[in-house]
Amino acid sequence: MKSDRLIAILLMLQQREQVTAAEVAKELEVSERTARRDLDALGMAGVPIYSIQGRSGGWRLLGGGRTDLSGLTASEVRALFLIAGPAAASEAAEPELKAALRKLVRALPETFRTQAEAAAASLIVDSQPWGATDTANPRPQCLDALQDAVIRGVQAQLSYVDSAGKESERIVHPLGLVAKGSRWYLVAYTRMGRRTFRLDRITAVTPSDASAHRTEDFDLAESWRDITDEAERNRTVVEVHANCAPEGLSFLQTAVGDNLEIGTTASDGRIPVVIHAPSEYGIAGHLAGLVEWLEITRPQSVRTHLATIGEALTRRYTK
Repeated sequence: MKSDRLIAILLMLQQREQVTAAEVAKELEVSERTARRDLDALGMAGVPIYSIQGRSGGWRLLGGGRTDLSGLTASEVRALFLIAGPAAASEAAEPELKAALRKLVRALPETFRTQAEAAAASLIVDSQPWGATDTANPRPQCLDALQDAVIRGVQAQLSYVDSAGKESERIVHPLGLVAKGSRWYLVAYTRMGRRTFRLDRITAVTPSDASAHRTEDFDLAESWRDITDEAERNRTVVEVHANCAPEGLSFLQTAVGDNLEIGTTASDGRIPVVIHAPSEYGIAGHLAGLVEWLEITRPQSVRTHLATIGEALTRRYTK
C-alpha cells in the first residue's frame, strides 16, 4: 500500500470519524476494491481501525480519533511514520504527501510527536545500488534494535566485523538508517567522527540509556549524499578520455551517469569527454557498445581492452 494513501486514509478517519470504501475510493481516485484492501491492510498492520457491517457501516478508529488520533498507541504511531517518513523525504515526493505528514504530526497527542518525527526522519531509501554486482540480502536481524536506538536518541554498543574480518566493539551515536539497493547501513557519530556501518557486518547491538549526540541541524538525506559522493570518488581509479559524436552523447550519459565530464564541441563537431570509472577492463566492456559514436583516446590500456573485446565478439559471432 502506498504510504501517501495510508496517511490520507488516517486523516479522513480523523476528520470524518467514519468512512466507507466508496468514500475512500472517490477521495483517493482508486477502485473500491483497492480502498477495501488498503483499509484491511491498515488493520492487519496494527493500526486500530475496525469495520462496522450493514447499510450504515464503514471503518472507524478505535477509541474515537476524531480530534487527536488518540486511538493510536505510541508504537503504532512509530510504525506509521516509519512507513511514511522515507516516502515523504524522497526528492520525488509530492508536496501533498509532505503537507499531509505535517498535518498528521500536528493531529497527534503531544506526547507522541517527538518520536513520530524521529521515526519519520530515521530512515531513507536509496534505490540505486552500488553496482551491477549488488545481490539480494536478507533483512538484518539488528535493524529493529538500531531503529529503536535512532528514534529514542540513545547510544549503542556494536559488535562489528570489518572488511578484513576483524571483530571489534564500538560505542556509537546512531543518527539514521539507509537502505541502498539491497544493503542496509547505519550512519552514526563515533569518537573518530561520522562513520557508516554495514548492518550485515553487525553481529550484536546493545542499546544504552545514555543520550546520543546529534546536532539540531543534522539531515540524514544530506549526510548520505556526502557519504555516497565520497564513496564514488574513492571507487574511481581510471580517467578515460574520449571524443563523442553529438548523436551518441545521450547514450553515453545514460551509460555512465554522473561519472561524465563534457567538454566544448571541437571544430570537427565531436565532443571531448572524460569518463571516471573504477576499473579499466570494466569501463572498456561498458563502453564497447558505443563504438559507433565514441573514440577512446587514452589511456592506451583501455583501447587495448576494447580491441581484445572486439576480437572476442568477432570470433563468437562471425559464422
